Amino acid sequence: MKVLFIGGTGIISSACSRLAVDKGIDLYLLNRGSTFLRPVPDKAKILQGDIRDKDSVNTILKDQKFDVVVDWVAFTPNHIETDIKLFRNKTDQYIFISSASAYQTPPLKLPVTEETPLDNPYWQYSRDKIACEELLFRTYRRTGFPVTVVRPSHTYDRTLLPNHGRWTEIDRMRKKKKVVVHGDGTSIWVLTHHRDFAVGFNGLLGNQRAIGEAFHITSDELLTWNGIFRILARAAGAEADIVNVPSAFIKAFDPDWGAGLLGDKSHSMVFDNSKIREFVPEFNPRIPFTEGAKEIIVWYLDNPERQKIDKNYNLLLDRIITAYFSAIPK
Repeated sequence: MKVLFIGGTGIISSACSRLAVDKGIDLYLLNRGSTFLRPVPDKAKILQGDIRDKDSVNTILKDQKFDVVVDWVAFTPNHIETDIKLFRNKTDQYIFISSASAYQTPPLKLPVTEETPLDNPYWQYSRDKIACEELLFRTYRRTGFPVTVVRPSHTYDRTLLPNHGRWTEIDRMRKKKKVVVHGDGTSIWVLTHHRDFAVGFNGLLGNQRAIGEAFHITSDELLTWNGIFRILARAAGAEADIVNVPSAFIKAFDPDWGAGLLGDKSHSMVFDNSKIREFVPEFNPRIPFTEGAKEIIVWYLDNPERQKIDKNYNLLLDRIITAYFSAIPK
C-alpha cells in the first residue's frame, strides 16, 4: 500500500508513521523541514515541500498516485479546498484529521459517539474543523471524493505535557509552589498515548468500509484534571498543591487560555470507542497515563534545555491565585 502523509513527524502522526513502515506500507512524508524533533522512520521517503504552495506540490507529486493520502496539518476550509483540487484523482482514500473538540460543547449526554452533534460555540479552532468536515462530506456526497474523518482527542507523546504551562508548572510543583487547575478539578478527561492511537488509525488506512465515515480514537482511561496534575507531580518526585479556579475567572486574565478551557477542557468528556473497534478489532489501548507521565518526565529531565520556564506564565499564575483568594469571602 502506497500512502502519503502530509506532515507525519508530529506528536500524533510520528507514531503512525513508525507503525506504517513497520507494517510494510510504502510511506511518503510531505513536509517543509529538514530537521525533526521526532526521528523519521528509515524506510519513509521524504518529499520536501509546502502543502500551502499548491503549484509546488503539484510539481513534486507529478503523476504519482496513492492508495491513501492523510493531511495532518489541515485546519481551515481553504486548506481542504486545496487538498480536494490536489488529490481528487490521486488517491483512493483521503483522511482528514479533525478534532474531538468539534463535538457538542458542553455535551448534552455521555458517552460521546460519532453521532454526537458537532457544535462548539467557544473555540474557533473547533469551528474551523467542523467547517472542514462539512465541506468534505458535502464533496463526498456530490462527487464521491473518498473522505474518511478521524477525530483525535487529547493525544500525547513523551514530548508533550498535557497541562497548559508545560514544564513551568512541573517546576512549580517541584518547588512546592501552588498550581492552578480549572474548575473544581473533577471534570473527566481522556489522555491517549500516540502509540495506542496509531493502532486504531493505521487500521483505517486503505479500509474502503471507512469511506464516508467519521471516527474518534481515544483511550478508555478516565482521569480528572486534579488526578492528571497529581500523576505528573508524582512522576516528577513532587506533590501537587492545587488551587481550583473557575475557567471564566482564568479567562478574565488570559482570554486564549480561557477560550481553550471553556471550549474544550472544562467539560467532562467520555468517548464510546465501539465504532473504531468494529472497524479495527486490534485497537486496544494499553498505556495508562501513569506510564506515559513517567516517559514525559524522563524526557524532560534527560536534557536541561527542555526544561523551559516561562517567567510571564509564572507571574500570571501568581496573579490569578492572589486575585482568586482575594475574591473569596472571608
